[in-house]
Amino acid sequence: MTGRAYAEQPFEAPEPWRGFLWLSLRECHRVLRLWTQTTLAPIVSSLLFIIVFGLSLGGRISEIHGYPYEIFIVPGLIAMAMAQAVYSNNASTIFQARNDRYIDDVLAAPMYAWQMNLGFNVGGYFRALMIGGALTALAAPLTGAPIERPLYLLVVVPLLLVGFGALGTIVGIYAHTFDHIQFVNNIVILPLTFLGGVFYSVENLGAPWEEASHANPLFYVVSALRYGFLADADVSPWLSAAVLAVIASVLVVWAQYLFSTGRRLKP
Repeated sequence: MTGRAYAEQPFEAPEPWRGFLWLSLRECHRVLRLWTQTTLAPIVSSLLFIIVFGLSLGGRISEIHGYPYEIFIVPGLIAMAMAQAVYSNNASTIFQARNDRYIDDVLAAPMYAWQMNLGFNVGGYFRALMIGGALTALAAPLTGAPIERPLYLLVVVPLLLVGFGALGTIVGIYAHTFDHIQFVNNIVILPLTFLGGVFYSVENLGAPWEEASHANPLFYVVSALRYGFLADADVSPWLSAAVLAVIASVLVVWAQYLFSTGRRLKP
């Protein structure tokens, strides 16, 4: 082709959605390639909690809110597994991208900042949904746990994924070592989830611990999923949904600010 003929060819602008699609597929492929670590291990761990604490000790613990103990703990364990999965996935993939500097290729690609942010998050959403779906499919027949409010779950589960996914993005951007990512997971998310009523109802704590539990943001995560499954919770389901929406909004805005400005992403 001559130079003149080449110059007469119509200019095709870069397609931002193409880069977003391939980034999303890459993140999902990353989850599937390491499926024994990303999905199988959390599922087995949560099922062991159900078997050990629910089925083994359920006969020695009276019903909570009218539900057998093995059913009562299922929603909280699913919430904990999904929150940890989406956080850990997004934090580790962003940290690895920064550490190996292949994030430079993503930042140079013809994509909008929000597409880069969302593309990195898709893998975490995918991983958490796989874990939550598998646990629900296994725990429901094992314990008889119902799903009383599926439409409510369609509202709060995305809020959970978006909020903890954004938290993982933020931590992955600020982390200097992989230990910083594990610190937030093991010292912040996991203890707060356990103290949020996974294995008990906060109504049984009494003052002042019951009131203190309401200051724990993870309490509302557990409460929201418990209402979706059992139609029963320690607080109003709409209060739980509102708290999740506020937390998710703040974290998403923060994460998007980091991508829009390139803060700590660009060398």
